[in-house]
Amino acid sequence: MSTKVESDYKKNTDFKRVAESKKFRELINQRKKFIIPLTIFFLVFYFALPIMTSYSTILNRSAIGDISWAWIFAFAQFVMTWMLCIVYVKKSAKFDKQADEIIQEEIEGER
Repeated sequence: MSTKVESDYKKNTDFKRVAESKKFRELINQRKKFIIPLTIFFLVFYFALPIMTSYSTILNRSAIGDISWAWIFAFAQFVMTWMLCIVYVKKSAKFDKQADEIIQEEIEGER
């Protein structure tokens, strides 16, 4: 959006009314249902490596030659981080589009 159009867009929108609308609350619930499990998975997977290497020897076993499971798990954390980032960016774009549609509906409803 251009600056002028964006400025008018913000001035002409009652965001309090948008936030109280049923569709927007449903969107917020959808976002929570997406973000909370993703965050829990990330934190569990992330903290599993230091916990497992500190309090057990399960990751010390050889996986491929001299490479232990700890190294494979550590590499998997990089892969997991990139994958979650990609999933989040794609999903958040959909959420942003839905939010814009809801705002547009509210603007049209005011007229």
